[in-house]
This record gives sequence, structure tokens and C-alpha cells, in this order.
Amino acid sequence: MGGDWSGGQLTTDRSWSWSPVLLLLVPLGTAAAAAAAMGFSSTPNLKLQLLLEPRPRIGTTATTPRLVRLRCALSSEPPVPPMTVSITGATGFIGRRLVHKLLSDDHKVCVLTRSASNAASVFPASTYPGLTIAEQGDWEACIRGSSAVVNLAGMPISTRWSPEIKQEIKQSRINVTSKVVKYINHAGNTDTRPSVFVSATAIGYYGTSEIHSFDESSPSGNDYLAEVCREWEATACQVNQEDVRLVLLRIGVVLGKDGGALAKMIPLFMMFAGGPLGTGRQWFSWIHLDDLVNLIYESLTNPTYKGVINGTAPNPVRLSELCERLGRIVGRPSWLPVPEFALKAVLGEGASVVLEGQKVLPAKAKHLGFSYRYPYVEDALKAIARDL
Repeated sequence: MGGDWSGGQLTTDRSWSWSPVLLLLVPLGTAAAAAAAMGFSSTPNLKLQLLLEPRPRIGTTATTPRLVRLRCALSSEPPVPPMTVSITGATGFIGRRLVHKLLSDDHKVCVLTRSASNAASVFPASTYPGLTIAEQGDWEACIRGSSAVVNLAGMPISTRWSPEIKQEIKQSRINVTSKVVKYINHAGNTDTRPSVFVSATAIGYYGTSEIHSFDESSPSGNDYLAEVCREWEATACQVNQEDVRLVLLRIGVVLGKDGGALAKMIPLFMMFAGGPLGTGRQWFSWIHLDDLVNLIYESLTNPTYKGVINGTAPNPVRLSELCERLGRIVGRPSWLPVPEFALKAVLGEGASVVLEGQKVLPAKAKHLGFSYRYPYVEDALKAIARDL
């Protein structure tokens, strides 16, 4: 078990879940022996939490970690067997974090990319030994040897939309999804075919509204992004669902320091130029990057996750509230709104991405019992600000 010291506690590099079934206080050197003595040594579902406590040395005020609490519990969930996961869009904002989580949990990853050199610069072999990089000619072989496939590829939409760009936005999603579906369906029998396909889509499926809320049962909207999402999802649904569990994640605005909306907003706030876009009354359905990656991971490993699942936090906010909270957390005012006409001058029709929003609720994830680490936007922003 790897880990490091933080505030006198041992922080592990793994996520340990436990129940207060048993609490032992034992010397550090006998922790493993104590677990064995209680009959846990050969139990694969054993969950442990170790807490090293600084105790003063005799005759001095200095402290040294001498004791450890060992919490032991039996998990009702079977351990996740090692997976091989093929991922499109792995070099992107979401994909990078997902790759890191899978590898840290001892799974193998195959990065499906159009540029091996670009992928190698993001994932150097010396740092990512459990990772394979495959250009398009090798995608089929990688998918055939995978337990699961995650499809995150797609051209960014936050740009000025010309007719050519709109076509590229749509085709970049449909073409990759179609190719992945074809390779999954042609992967042979159930022993060689991936058993789960997690395909990203977006909350743009629902259209926009300032007064209505949407969940997975809501109908599609009638604007351009809704059309893109419908065709994107329809392509993913062509996978052979008799043998492959399909999860369609309709993803909201992803919050993290290394990409997405906040990566563009935070520098403006730090220069005292931050503020809401347009009226600020548009709904902002968000999710913290860590929660989204955990939702994807749960979709890969939990067979009850299937069909459409909204990848959003349970508490959406108005954009003005997000900006006000962000300004307070980074110690800058949210006082400089960007007028609607200015955004339309720069982005044209593409301004609708930031000027219009939708209140999307993750009814399916909540029903499935998914646990959000950051259900409220202020907690998410504080966590991100600590890493700046």
C-alpha cells in the first residue's frame, strides 16, 4: 500500500472503503499480524484503513508515528477484476483523468488515437507502463482484446460555428462512434467482445430552458446541439446490446483546473475581469471532474448501470451564482459581465453554448445510489481552488 504523510496521517494512493465493524489499536509492526489473527488474511474483500498517529517521544516534544489504528471490514461487493479498457478521446480533459484512475487501480488501458506521437507526449511510456497506444489501423485489434470501451472523442464546440464547423462537430462524434461500434460488433464471440460500452453524449440533448428542468425521461430539444446528440446516441445504440451493456452518459459542464470551462474562467477572474456571461440567469448544470470519472468507472464495473445516465451534479446553479461563488473563493470580484452582443460577435451562433443553459438533474445516478464527492458547486470550486 503506497502513501504519503499529510498532517500526521497516512494518506494512501488507493481509495479504501470501510465500516466500523472492528477497531484495533496495535503497534505498527503488528498491523498485518493482527489482521491475520482476526481471520482476514486470505479474504479478498477485506477493506483496511490505517491511521498513523504522532506520539511524543519520552523526554522531548518531538513526535514520531508509533501507533496505527487498523479498521477492518468485510465488503459485500466483490473485488473488481482486472480490466483492459480501450478509450477514444483519452488525451482530452476527461480522458487523461480516467486513464490515471484506471491505471492506478491496476487495470490496463489502450488509447485509441489518430496521432500516436501526440498520445505518447501526453502518456510517456516511462510514466504509464500499463498503457498501449493504438493508431486507427490498430483500433480493431485493441477493441477485440478489451473488456470495455469508453468513447469520449469529439471536436470542441466552444468556437465560432460556420456551416463547415457545425458539420465537423457532428461528424467528429458520429464517425468515431460508428467505427467503435463496428469494431465491437465484429469482435467475435462473447469471449473476445467487450462486455460494456460507455459512450459520452451531452446534456445539449434536452435543448435549453430557464424555467424547466430535465431528467433522463425528458424529450429531446429541437436546436442544433440536440440534433447532434440524438444522432450521436443513435449511432452508439447500434452496438449489439444482446451481448454488450450500453451506457450513454449525457455529460454536463465539467469542472476542473486543467481544462473545461473553469480553465478559461479562472484566469479572467484572477485579472479582475471575471463575471457572468449574458444575463447570468441561464442554468449551469455542472459536475466535478472527479465525480464524472468515478461515474464512468462505476458504469464500467457495475452491471446495474445501463442506458441513459445524466453526468451532472445533483444541484445545478444559475451562472451568476457560479461566478459569484468563484469570485469569492479566489478572492476576486465577479463584477464584469460579458454582454450578449459581444459574445455573439465573437462566437456567432456558437454563443448559444454559453448564453443558454438547461437545468439537468441526475435522477438515474441518484436512483442507482451513486455517491457524489462534490454535490454542491461551492465545495467543488473550493477543492479546485486549493490546487491552483
